[in-house]
Amino acid sequence: MPSVQNCFAEEKPRNTQEPIVSARRPTLFAALTLTATAALTLSACGGDDSPGKGKDEVAEADMGTTSPSASPTESESSKTGRPKIELPADLSYSFEWPKSGDQVKDAILADAEQSIKAVDLAIVNQDALDKAYLYYYEGEAAAGTQKFIQNYVDQKAGVTGRYRFYAPEVAVGEDGTASFTYCEDQGRAYVKYLDTNKVRRTEVSAQSYVIYHTSLKKNGEGVWEIQKVVSQSGSAKCRP
Repeated sequence: MPSVQNCFAEEKPRNTQEPIVSARRPTLFAALTLTATAALTLSACGGDDSPGKGKDEVAEADMGTTSPSASPTESESSKTGRPKIELPADLSYSFEWPKSGDQVKDAILADAEQSIKAVDLAIVNQDALDKAYLYYYEGEAAAGTQKFIQNYVDQKAGVTGRYRFYAPEVAVGEDGTASFTYCEDQGRAYVKYLDTNKVRRTEVSAQSYVIYHTSLKKNGEGVWEIQKVVSQSGSAKCRP
């Protein structure tokens, strides 16, 4: 698809003094700028920095009513062998992809949800080789995701806020492969500096809505691993 760019490909720098980093979530971790005072600025899609909101916390109004992130139950994790994912209370997720009734498609949706949270867990842990996300990512997707996480580690940055995922489309092949397309609303997702606990907020725009196209393959343990990921921010399909 010509209009979709690899979300791990390096973006062109705005000028020679502003190295740009890429990201799995392109508009969440869009740019890293070195200023004259060597200050680091991370940009994210989110609400405005209004005076009524504290710099060191995400306001309850921004968090909506979505519950904090939850991991599989201990019995489920031990039964399936999948990693147990526990994330901070300041991260919340809304996955608007109800079960389809198809056993295979529902398994893909379940693994995709955990793979997304696993990447954020690696950022929280500040570990670019965190075992949880490597359980779900393979090959090109794993290599790109490692670089994405390492950007956060290098800049001592984390994530906070609310993530919303919706409009899932799953197609299953007969050879143990599948394609999965979905949307992400980054409007209430933010980058947070770990040293100061300062949250960086930016204006919500068309670029806050991102479409993802993933290629998956079922491994010998029954896990739907992500092999490739491409994305497009500002997707008309994902905008309200």
